[in-house]
Amino acid sequence: MSVGQSPVRHDAAPKADGSAEYAGDAVANNALHAVIVFSGKPHARMLSMSTAAARAVTGVVDVITASDAPVNEYGLTMRDQPALVGADHTGIAAVDGAISRWEADQIAVVIGETRAVASAGAAAIEVDWEDLPLLNSIDEALADDAALLHPENGLPTNAYHALKIRKGDLAAGWAEADIVIDGTYTVPHQEHAYLQPEAGTAYIDDEGRVTIEGGGQWTSEDREQVAHVLGLRNEQVRIIYKAIGGAFGGKEDMSIQIALGLAAMRLAERGEHRPIHCRWSREESIVGHHKRHRGRIHVRLGATNDGIITALEADVTLDAGAYNYTSNKVLGNTHLAVGGSYRVANACIDSRAVYTTTVPGGAFRGFGGPQGAFAIESSMNKLAEALKIDPVDLRLRNAVIDGDEGIT
Repeated sequence: MSVGQSPVRHDAAPKADGSAEYAGDAVANNALHAVIVFSGKPHARMLSMSTAAARAVTGVVDVITASDAPVNEYGLTMRDQPALVGADHTGIAAVDGAISRWEADQIAVVIGETRAVASAGAAAIEVDWEDLPLLNSIDEALADDAALLHPENGLPTNAYHALKIRKGDLAAGWAEADIVIDGTYTVPHQEHAYLQPEAGTAYIDDEGRVTIEGGGQWTSEDREQVAHVLGLRNEQVRIIYKAIGGAFGGKEDMSIQIALGLAAMRLAERGEHRPIHCRWSREESIVGHHKRHRGRIHVRLGATNDGIITALEADVTLDAGAYNYTSNKVLGNTHLAVGGSYRVANACIDSRAVYTTTVPGGAFRGFGGPQGAFAIESSMNKLAEALKIDPVDLRLRNAVIDGDEGIT
């Protein structure tokens, strides 16, 4: 292949003619079926869990719990999440593995001869919880008396990751301004809604490796996270991606992979070597995976009467949810995007990510950029309206060109 050529995608024909194999369709005839049990608790400490009734369901092969996870922590960029929440966790982790911090924290994996059997077993699990204070919003999480969701990080606040930009002379910028636009913008969670929900199959291959066939976005990172929880070396785990079925950032983080890997490893140790398949329903997918970050952004913009920006002040807070996922990386994009593609000589921008007892925020197309763009472009529209300048012309007057300094 060289410049000027247009290679044909290796999967173009299979996807066009319907022969591409997706993880949700690749189910061996002898496969067992796994159902992952969510906590259903946005913030609570597990006191006890009984799996006796689940194991007694005819056709249930096994139930995997936190005691089966050699190292009960994982995370794509920070290991701040238990693989399985449980009162009987191994304790080999920095994060407290007995606490559920959002309703889709996983507490057990029920393996059965059929999905219906596994679902019946999951419904039979009995759990005793101690409810803990809810932090359902950024303001609740930042209150002086707010419970700390992750005391293991040693911080006195739920705001755990912060960035700042200081550029030029802000006071001088405000003094030069003939007009000031001030606004606060809120952005909600957004669901990825990819066509194929999370699905995969796990087994031990001929070389003794824990093998997971699924659909995701980071084969190497998936392998590292699975291996860490299973207490294995990376080369003892194999990740194989089938046709993905859509992702848009929503499959960057773990969903079913660790649960499947644990199930395959533990069942093999107990003499059961059939492959184990798991496929989330649409409801399980929506409940169980991260969303685009919700947040609040305050922008104060100063300009001259002819529309030249003289000062920008912004304050960004993104709701990371219960766990970091990629919030520390997404925040960096929002932090820069709130400055827009404009010449800004004087700027002060503060940004932070905050833990709450809600669904984690994570990667989504734009990776934090849309939130920042929404705030600055809304402010530019307000500025154009106030100055009675065409919105496009206003942007062209301030747009960066080759050789200009960026916001940093």
